[in-house]
Amino acid sequence: MQLDEREADEPARQTTDEDGDEGGNASCGGGKCGERQFRFGHPAIVTARSLHSARPDDLGSATVRATVVIPTYNEVENIERVIREVLTAAPAVQILVVDDGSPDGTADRAEALGAELGHVTVLRRFEKNGLGNAYRAGLRKAIDDGAKICVQMDADLSHDPAVLPALISNVEHGADLAIGSRYVPGGQTVNWPRRRRMLSRWGNRYAAGVLGLAVNDATAGYRAYSSAALERMEFESVEADGYGFQVEMTYRLVSAGGKIVEFPISFQDRTEGVSKMSGSIIREALLLVMKLWINDFRGRRSRRSDGR
Repeated sequence: MQLDEREADEPARQTTDEDGDEGGNASCGGGKCGERQFRFGHPAIVTARSLHSARPDDLGSATVRATVVIPTYNEVENIERVIREVLTAAPAVQILVVDDGSPDGTADRAEALGAELGHVTVLRRFEKNGLGNAYRAGLRKAIDDGAKICVQMDADLSHDPAVLPALISNVEHGADLAIGSRYVPGGQTVNWPRRRRMLSRWGNRYAAGVLGLAVNDATAGYRAYSSAALERMEFESVEADGYGFQVEMTYRLVSAGGKIVEFPISFQDRTEGVSKMSGSIIREALLLVMKLWINDFRGRRSRRSDGR
């Protein structure tokens, strides 16, 4: 798997409804996808291969420590399956479960699996403080423990562990961020009602348009970062705690000149447990985008007044 970087001024190719029903499967001649180019507002073209065309020896490496950070709250029905499938797909990774005091015994079950399988650590927290807060704590611990690549992954099985080695491989080959994207050709959402698909798609278009991100899936939760990029973008000062956390993280990395790959995934809605999505989380994300734009606008005016 290779990354091809060249200077480019064109914006990212925006997917359209013709690419599939709200990010459905795109046609790839001969039954498998080849290389695709994604163009971004920062000066780079990143070429990524789909999982179907990647060679087995491209998919991750045991020589680079990668940690999968999984925030949990009442995920006892899912945690065993997700841990086992992650270690089947990528046996060399470490798993860090960040549990916010789940009363259903999620943390206890994860620790028991760690004793059985190895590679699993549990960071116990004593109250529910939001997704962003859990990720900031988890990413900090992963980096302090030596991770060179940090993966964000949901515990509800909506993120397919089989894609994990390809996300890690993209970062190993030079990307600062590899996003498992629903909204590039080959990506899709499964078992979502039309209203939720439209809300997600247009929310991403709103964020990309207002902030100039040129990223198709800025709200995606399945992603891999290089630890160096996380430190460079000062991730611990990111303020958002809900799903706006992913938008602010993407914005920070784009502002820092990071290299981003969007990689097609099939997003499955959860089958066990209760969704954490709510109207307040959506409103928080929409307001966050406007706040970031205002801060960016003020920064540009300040730089112009200073002659920079």
